[in-house]
Amino acid sequence: MSIPHVKLYRCLYPLTWIYSGVTALRNKLFDCNILQSKSFSVPTICIGNLSVGGTGKTPHTEYLVDLLKDDYAVAVLSRGYKRKTKGYILSDRQSDAQTIGDEPYQIKSKYPGIRVAVCEKRCDGMEQLLQLDKPQVEAVILDDAFQHRYVKAGLYILLTDYNRLFSEDAVLPVGRLREAKSGKERAQIVIVTKCPDAMQEEDFKNIEKRLNLLPYQELYFSKFDYASLQPLFSLESDMGKEKTIPHEALQNKEVLLVTGIAAPQPLIKKIKEYAKRVEIAIFDDHHDFAAKDIELIEEKFALLNKEDAIIITTEKDGTRFLNHPHLSDEIKKHIYVQPITITILRNQQNSLNQHIRDYVRENQRNCGLS
Repeated sequence: MSIPHVKLYRCLYPLTWIYSGVTALRNKLFDCNILQSKSFSVPTICIGNLSVGGTGKTPHTEYLVDLLKDDYAVAVLSRGYKRKTKGYILSDRQSDAQTIGDEPYQIKSKYPGIRVAVCEKRCDGMEQLLQLDKPQVEAVILDDAFQHRYVKAGLYILLTDYNRLFSEDAVLPVGRLREAKSGKERAQIVIVTKCPDAMQEEDFKNIEKRLNLLPYQELYFSKFDYASLQPLFSLESDMGKEKTIPHEALQNKEVLLVTGIAAPQPLIKKIKEYAKRVEIAIFDDHHDFAAKDIELIEEKFALLNKEDAIIITTEKDGTRFLNHPHLSDEIKKHIYVQPITITILRNQQNSLNQHIRDYVRENQRNCGLS
């Protein structure tokens, strides 16, 4: 007797072949300069992946910002996925997740001194950014633009999830790849993200073999670091209260974990390691929380012991809660966000940092000579 999901899986293969053919043709047209990629005079770093979501692009983008912001006037250019606006927008004090998208708003909130812009047409966005002065933009980070080939970056950083390496994935809809695995060849740097803490040297070597990178490509490994929980809202009624909650303090608390991200499993695992009780409310990636969703969250939270209960969400989801009209002050005071940073493993952080700094410095020099 045949198994229905196996039949469905096999039926998807023709769609995968068609999708693969279309993306391969598109890449070939760019490689042959029939479709034109445009280079810009400013150092441009593209960070992205071959798969659809969930590799940790935003924490790695923030890593790059943190690395460069003290020495250069850095700008981040994103599409602004699922924003309610169109065209080029340079973020300002009035910007929010609705106008520029949740991830760009998260970055701008954490790094108010840099430029963050969104534009569906990245070439237009680049041209607008390079018209800015006081100060002039000295380096641009293209967020999630690995497949957006109309802009030709000088440095490509490709991310792949430890739990689902691109080398063992398939093109949509059978798998989660946006294009064939050969797309990796455009990257000078490949980072395996979300690695477990207990990786051994043989684990690194095994992954290196499976990815089968080319001689010019550098391979790095990163893991998530989870800082103390931060209150999302600062309410007058909370003045004088403890501002952050270390994970160790969760052993006496009940938690409602609310996520609208592509791959919530690592965060769920982390919170479950510490909390006395964890209830979960999972939504789709970039979910636009409606009134009924807030109602569901409040209902789930009401089932917990409010004396010891908090709501934990991601920084990205927090951007969509900040100005939400249906959140009551009562529920606001219980919401905390989980900040995430990254650590480069194998004592290779200096090597990665130097590669990036060298690229920006050399291309700043070239820009100055042009």
